[in-house]
Amino acid sequence: MAGIALITGAGSGIGRASALALADAGWSLALAGRRLQRLEETGEAARAKGAEAVAIEADVRDAVAVERLFAEAETRFGRLDLLFNNAGTGAPPKPLEDLTPDEWRRVVDVNLTGAFLCTQGAFRLMKRQTPRGGRIINNGSISAHAPRPNSAPYTATKHAITGLTRSTSLDGRAFDIACGQIDIGNAATPLTARMAQGVPQADGRLAPEPLMDVDDVARAIVYMAGLPLTANVQFLTVMATAMPFIGRG
Repeated sequence: MAGIALITGAGSGIGRASALALADAGWSLALAGRRLQRLEETGEAARAKGAEAVAIEADVRDAVAVERLFAEAETRFGRLDLLFNNAGTGAPPKPLEDLTPDEWRRVVDVNLTGAFLCTQGAFRLMKRQTPRGGRIINNGSISAHAPRPNSAPYTATKHAITGLTRSTSLDGRAFDIACGQIDIGNAATPLTARMAQGVPQADGRLAPEPLMDVDDVARAIVYMAGLPLTANVQFLTVMATAMPFIGRG
């Protein structure tokens, strides 16, 4: 199955890799994010694969911007079959009591409120289009199950994403809207490059951690996206095999 996909945070990392893998699988793409130049680079690479792709500048924290995003995607493609809620951020790794309210709110606004606003936009479109329905994939994190030191805002929002995934699955069921979540551990992107040099462990040590190819994550997204709406991957974990997750803490 292929159709129309909207990917947030599509300008780099997991978002870009997933967009290009979906392009290979025949999907048309609405690429959303705050940095238009990076989105255009993703779009150019997708079009080189033969896919139709449009870059749409949008800040998922802004309800008006999200409304415009979905309106533009509908105008361009006429419908939406897949939303990948991928945009995310973290706070500086500092002791919990030293985090500022603004640092906390920024993570909540991007990771949780942004996913909620985009889910609303997808619901409105998927309910009224013909044929109705579609799929939403939320980018969670294994950190919601085993947090890293000094990561309270990120971990809290990823716990909340799991709740949003479950509620979205339930509320979308009657309208042929499926929702699943992918929890990712140590995909190699510019944001995770430091892990090879050493990151804090629960016992206070700094230790390097293995990484996996981000394209392995992208292939998992394509698998989840390609299922018929009669089937759904509710939760999927993909991680670097040797990373300290099982037994972490």
